[in-house]
Amino acid sequence: MSTKITQDEINKVVWKACDTFRGVVDPSQYKDYILTMLFLKYVSDVNKSKYAEYLERYEGDEERAQRAMRRERFQVPETSSFYYLYDNRNAVNIGELIDIALVDLENANREKLNSEDGSGIFRNISFNSSNLGEVKDRNVRLKQLLEDFADEKLQFDESHLDNNDVIGDAYMFLIEHFASDAGKKAGEFFTPKEVSTLLAKLTKSAPGSRICDPTCGSGSLLIKAGREVGSDNFSLYGQELNGSTWALAMMNMLLHGFDSAVIRWGDTLRNPKLKDGDALMKFDTVVANPPFSLEKWGADEAPNDQYNRFWRGIPPKSKGDWAFISHMLEVANEHGKVGVVIPHGVLFRGASEGKIRQQTVEENLLEAVIGLPANLFYGTGIPAAIAIFNKAKKGDDVLFIDASREFENGKNQNRLRDADIDHIVSTYRAFADGKLPAGVAEEKYAYVATRKEIEENDYNLNIPRYVDTYEEEAEIDIVAVQQETDALETELAEVQAKMKEYLKELGM
Repeated sequence: MSTKITQDEINKVVWKACDTFRGVVDPSQYKDYILTMLFLKYVSDVNKSKYAEYLERYEGDEERAQRAMRRERFQVPETSSFYYLYDNRNAVNIGELIDIALVDLENANREKLNSEDGSGIFRNISFNSSNLGEVKDRNVRLKQLLEDFADEKLQFDESHLDNNDVIGDAYMFLIEHFASDAGKKAGEFFTPKEVSTLLAKLTKSAPGSRICDPTCGSGSLLIKAGREVGSDNFSLYGQELNGSTWALAMMNMLLHGFDSAVIRWGDTLRNPKLKDGDALMKFDTVVANPPFSLEKWGADEAPNDQYNRFWRGIPPKSKGDWAFISHMLEVANEHGKVGVVIPHGVLFRGASEGKIRQQTVEENLLEAVIGLPANLFYGTGIPAAIAIFNKAKKGDDVLFIDASREFENGKNQNRLRDADIDHIVSTYRAFADGKLPAGVAEEKYAYVATRKEIEENDYNLNIPRYVDTYEEEAEIDIVAVQQETDALETELAEVQAKMKEYLKELGM
């Protein structure tokens, strides 16, 4: 093929491949089959292209070419190649062959495709599962899937791609669309791209930064935060509780070329895995969209936490929001910045949460609170907010933004437009640069509160306490309303009189 394949072309082909599973398994499940096959096709194409390149370089010397292949990013055993599976697509045990291929691929790439405890990224998926139907039906579906991915447009080596991010972005495209199909379950693995973009811009990291997402899901937010640096000089770290979602994050990093990203599998609150020796690893930037008001997060173990993360107070058993924030604050270094998506209750609930909130304000960690529109997130219509904490904050004031009314209406979900994101970010940066004095920064949108004001409000951070969005109702012209009412009554009387005449003519 002489022409480059565009992002849009690849997106259309891989989305069409999803038809193989629609109506058979739930989107929250079939995403694993599609995304795994996309990953397998990618590593197979890259290796196939590299081998051809080495054969040409060494004038057909297969032994030298094979030696050179041992130094490549991925090792792909012959029976793990997509093309081997495609050639055997009519085999009665094709599901089993795919499963074996994935295990062998993991074993050949242990450092990249396995967790710390040795669990492979394909551990939770089986193409030989009864979830895909009875054997005969399953074989038909798998054959179709292999044929879909054999489409000539899906040539994933660099010579055929429009840019190096095409495959990774196709992966993100699929994750986003699976999220919209999967509904409530999607919140476990995906943050809407516009929210990820906003959070990445608000916490923009400098070159050389360590960036962490302790509840990283499929890794979309972490990747956005890395891209915002503007160079390749950064490192990514994440932890994810759900095993299937951790696997998505691992593949996502590899498809975007972040081979050195460290993504751990486990419970961040009960068992943080990102450590330097026995101490928690420290980061320049910490971003997250944790599960809202998580129950049973580990309150009973928190008082004895070996890392003393909850010294400001123990959040309630039924609401883990401040537990995640406490963790994020503790792993941010001395000049670190924290950006976290939160439910509004975090801003005003009392008891232990109120005490923790007060402590963070008194430490002068809280920099900004930004209210978002409702219905932005998969699985919940409730409005959320973003809290920005900064250990290198300038001044004592706190910026409050009410961005809840600036969005694009969607059929199933609302969306932040570029202009909405720019409005939030420019306001925040003006504040961070010391250009916004205390008081109203923008009518019905932004307010800069002093520490004293927040103290007088008993450390309640509810945005309406600071940003006045009240709209005066238009004055009602009583005379005009009465005249309009009289006219309607006259018109109604005329219609009723005509109806009586018609009924009389009809003998009724």
